[in-house]
Amino acid sequence: MTSPLIHRVTTLDLAVRPVVWPFAEERRAEITAHFAEKQRERPKLWNGRVLLGRDAVFTGGHLSATYFETDFASFLAWRDWGFPDKAVFNGFGMGALLASDGAFIMGEMAAHTANEGRIYFPSGTPDLDDVVDGMLDIAGSVVRELGEETGLTEADYRIEPGWHCVVTGPTLAMLQVINLDMPGDVARARIEANLARETEPELSAIHIVRGLSDLTPAMPRFVTAFVEQQFALR
Repeated sequence: MTSPLIHRVTTLDLAVRPVVWPFAEERRAEITAHFAEKQRERPKLWNGRVLLGRDAVFTGGHLSATYFETDFASFLAWRDWGFPDKAVFNGFGMGALLASDGAFIMGEMAAHTANEGRIYFPSGTPDLDDVVDGMLDIAGSVVRELGEETGLTEADYRIEPGWHCVVTGPTLAMLQVINLDMPGDVARARIEANLARETEPELSAIHIVRGLSDLTPAMPRFVTAFVEQQFALR
């Protein structure tokens, strides 16, 4: 696996443009069959519209890239088949929940999701709801996903300016530190209470990370690389 690279940036310039994706066009029959099989395994999967990126450039605290629309089935096949189109990347925002006692808070994805058992910060693949005036609004996506997954509101936290962009091969995670006004145990209880009220929550468990010993293989490398760097800076 490619070693993670972490870029500290202050601004994002992510234009959404019409792009024909050869992978999705040329392998449509295979993609359709693959998604049908995944739906048999997880009937709740929905083939909605998502956004993927290309042409990422980091310069002087700035990230620019082009995003294009495709269907979730094509994204899933591209991911599951080992990212055959190397010109494309999966770039998404994450809200790195940091409790007032220094603990990080993560969620474990539920069985009905495409990432069952994976543990990471609130996030989601960008979609058309995240497009504002032709630009991808990652900051808005982070706030939306945070509210949907945890029930926390903007009255509960303070967003740290800037982004920690973690690049691991075809994945670009844009993390923004979310400073909570409560300790880790309280934050976990708050989120668990919210999950208990939902009919089909996206998360199945909440994990507290107080040190490197709390990191597990279920956490993606872009998450553990970010947390390792944060703890090293303390």
